[in-house]
Amino acid sequence: MGKAWIGAVMALLVPTMAAAQGNGRAAPWGAVSTPAPGPARVIGGTGLGCIAGAVRLPDEGPGWQAVRVSRNRHWGHPDTVAWVQALAARAQEAGFPDLWIGDLAQPRGGPMTYGHASHQTGLDADIWLDVSPKPRVPAAAREDVRVASLVLPDETGVDPRRFTDRHAALIRLAAQTPGLDRLLVNHAIKRELCRRHRGEAWLRRVRPWRGHDSHMHIRLRCPAGQTECRDIPPPPASDGCDASLDWWLSEEARNPPRRAPSGPPPPLPAACAGVLAAR
Repeated sequence: MGKAWIGAVMALLVPTMAAAQGNGRAAPWGAVSTPAPGPARVIGGTGLGCIAGAVRLPDEGPGWQAVRVSRNRHWGHPDTVAWVQALAARAQEAGFPDLWIGDLAQPRGGPMTYGHASHQTGLDADIWLDVSPKPRVPAAAREDVRVASLVLPDETGVDPRRFTDRHAALIRLAAQTPGLDRLLVNHAIKRELCRRHRGEAWLRRVRPWRGHDSHMHIRLRCPAGQTECRDIPPPPASDGCDASLDWWLSEEARNPPRRAPSGPPPPLPAACAGVLAAR
């Protein structure tokens, strides 16, 4: 089941990787500095979509500091912004230092010229796995935040010098925050969480993915009433602490075949043209 689920998700995401790297169509989306007016409206899916009526996560607040704000990628559906703020408040109550909040989406979502194939509909957020104390500093001083990998170079496990109980506790806190669909981390981190917490219900929402060795990728499901929004398949019913984790150390996973694009990238939903052009 684990590999079948991976295949289903890859079927949705791989074409959009080509789209994000395609013929420059991402440039207009990155050039728009303000959201499309009107109520929140999510169109399409995480790797091929857009959003109208997005709201911006403030540069800082109780329990968080946004990083790399010059990118103008801290926009999202109101539910996403509220979710990030709720997690930060819960983390602060639990004694964690401020969370570094990375990219959400561009003001109108859509493809990005670099950095992500997903994050297109305002339902994704990156949160750095840094549990060290952080002073409050101006946003300009947070442009070059660097967080060390928590994973060994060969990805066979976490780095025991860096990965701590606090990292595991922060991931668990995020996975248990209401409204989450899934949380992506490197497969080595998932493996370590399974070693420590096998059988616990929240592990179902923690899924392995490439990269993600120093941050967790948060994904929410389509908000109620958003009929143009497209979800990816839900996580499998199990905790994911099974043989499917071994696949990530296979030759197929470590060296996926590179396929030349077979044609133009798939189009964005037709309604996204109106979102991009809205004034």
